[in-house]
Amino acid sequence: MVKISDDAVKSIGKVLNDPNRPMKERFRALFTLRNLGGESAIKCISECFKDESVLLKHELAYCLGQMQDKNAVPVLISVLEDKNQDPIVRHEAGEALGAIGDTELQSLLEKYQHDPAVEVAETCQIALQRLKWIKDESTNNSKLSQSRYASIDPAPPSKEVNIEELKKTMLDERKSLFERYRAMFSLRNLGTMESINALGEGFKASSALFRHEVAFIFGQMQDERSVPFLIKTLEDTEEHEMVRHEAAEALGSIATEECTEVLKRYLNDPRPVVRESCEVALDMSEYENSPEFQYANTLLTVHS
Repeated sequence: MVKISDDAVKSIGKVLNDPNRPMKERFRALFTLRNLGGESAIKCISECFKDESVLLKHELAYCLGQMQDKNAVPVLISVLEDKNQDPIVRHEAGEALGAIGDTELQSLLEKYQHDPAVEVAETCQIALQRLKWIKDESTNNSKLSQSRYASIDPAPPSKEVNIEELKKTMLDERKSLFERYRAMFSLRNLGTMESINALGEGFKASSALFRHEVAFIFGQMQDERSVPFLIKTLEDTEEHEMVRHEAAEALGSIATEECTEVLKRYLNDPRPVVRESCEVALDMSEYENSPEFQYANTLLTVHS
């Protein structure tokens, strides 16, 4: 963890909280604060939940969950409970609480697993099962939940390695979302053409939450073989905006010339979440094709 002064953290926080800054600059500030961690960074991120951008607020919640700092729990609870927040933001707050993994949150998640917003309800169901998994598993199994992609996943990968079995589980809508997510993350970890094609089948699932996670996983994998699935998803204007937004950001992570051209076409999409995602994705793409080691690290050199 990089150590910089509190004033420097607050300076980065000002960039994040400035609505007049381009969205790509605010995202870079957010990712920098996530990487820095600590109470000041959490405070800067928390202050931004009053912003108008649904995309940015959902990313705030995601970053707080990935930081795995219990100091973020109160603000995440307030966001989850705030019915005035967009379901996309509330869903991410619920997932973040599951990522932090405090088993004392079980009763709260039980309350919201029946939320009227289906994205929120399904997220809290998965987060609740993750907390129960943490509680039930021995410490020897803690490695199972660690991601090779340096992320805290909503569910640990399954122990199954047979692609056909994993695909069967992932697509079985009679099974719990938690179990299907476990199969999905196992397919991600295998990283073969067969597992990518199996994941692509996940876009046929009835749950928008599930489909958005498939797109997110493709972004993590950064494998060009997933691009046709992602382009088709972004181009589907009838698709849920949370799915299209994840497809856009995944294309930005993969960052081929084809990805860039497609993203440029949707910079004026009528849905703010989608067009802002394309703006941020193009910035990510620029970084993926530059000598920078890590997206968003420039603010560290500016402010440290």
